[in-house]
Amino acid sequence: MNISEQTRKTAEAAEEALAGIFKEINRNARLCTEKVLDVFRENKVSESLFVPTTGYGYGDRGRDTIDKIAAELFGAEAGFMRPSILSGTHALTVGLFGLLRPGDVMLSVTGTPYDTLRDVIGITGKEGNGSLRDFGVEYAEVPFKNGDVDFDGIEAALKKYGKRVKTVFIQRSKGYMDRKTLSVSEITEIVKFAREKAEGEFFAVLDNCYGEFTEETEPCDIRYGKGAVDLMIGSLIKNPGGGMADIGGYLVGSEKAVELAGYRLTCPGVGLEVGASLGQNRNLLRGLFYAPHTTAQALMTAHLAAYIFEDLGYEVDPAPFEKRHDIIQTVKLRSPEGLVEFCRGIQSASPVDAFVSPEPWDMPGYDDEVVMAAGAFVGGSSIELSADGPMREPYIAFMQGGLTYESARLAIMAAAERCGKFNG
Repeated sequence: MNISEQTRKTAEAAEEALAGIFKEINRNARLCTEKVLDVFRENKVSESLFVPTTGYGYGDRGRDTIDKIAAELFGAEAGFMRPSILSGTHALTVGLFGLLRPGDVMLSVTGTPYDTLRDVIGITGKEGNGSLRDFGVEYAEVPFKNGDVDFDGIEAALKKYGKRVKTVFIQRSKGYMDRKTLSVSEITEIVKFAREKAEGEFFAVLDNCYGEFTEETEPCDIRYGKGAVDLMIGSLIKNPGGGMADIGGYLVGSEKAVELAGYRLTCPGVGLEVGASLGQNRNLLRGLFYAPHTTAQALMTAHLAAYIFEDLGYEVDPAPFEKRHDIIQTVKLRSPEGLVEFCRGIQSASPVDAFVSPEPWDMPGYDDEVVMAAGAFVGGSSIELSADGPMREPYIAFMQGGLTYESARLAIMAAAERCGKFNG
């Protein structure tokens, strides 16, 4: 690859400086891997669970075992992990429609959710498209205040809507917003606070995309008591799929919340009893096995990118030595040309479609044109190294993933070569 000696030396300096952080990341990966293997052993994972089913999928032992493994791995009471879930947004839609009823209020306490969920809620999109708003669900939000969660705002909103608040929604990662990612402890603090201030009972719902296996525990762990979320939701072409799942998503949490979500996944009265695995069980389990290690590779990639691009003079978030709670790294490119070149650099070191030059386009579900580098074995996978961003000021690249640190390292250097001339 055409990478200058100066850029290569910067990467080596970064690795020396980040050695202690890399050591801690690998320690967490070992702990999480041990947990995965313990759960696999306890649930007697064997070749027989890989047998595919068709049609209704009655008696699919592999499917039912994976559901149980998903719950136990994340410390939840119940859960399901299915290839019939098409994306993270689809998984969130299943959860929200399962829990909310006409007249209820969905309260987002981390500002406006990710772009693709806005049509689902009815914040944007055509009236009559089947959004929550069309079904009489009201939406309210509490923005971040001075870069942090606004607890006073949460208390005021809970008081305003009273017992009508049926879901308190939390988005762990930044999405396409310039905000911080929440740690497990911060999420549990929010949930506990909301339960103390709410007039009635509600379901705490967490969009956990990009956060899995970045810490030793997850926010749905029942050991957190009143601070545990009721429904934690994510995608299998992100962290928990380990780069092996071809498709899928998961929902885990309390028995009641999972039961209601299961009725929305299929239909009331049937729930999780059906759903053919269609030969995906092997990849789902293999992905869970790889997930802690793959997530560690992505975390090290993010730290490296932060170091190199900060060295080039760009504003990055998180900072190179900051502790991370998801795999997303942002680089504020400050110009449309810089954002496009960043994505082209990442694409040029991809194992698939490296010859392609990304261009901004009107991507479904987004308000602005989006440029995306996505040279992945699985279409749209963001545990494989990808970078994207909306074509709007301040032109931030959102980078995530990296199946192997070695290949992702090359992509970061390639992006740095392209972006050096735009750094101010």
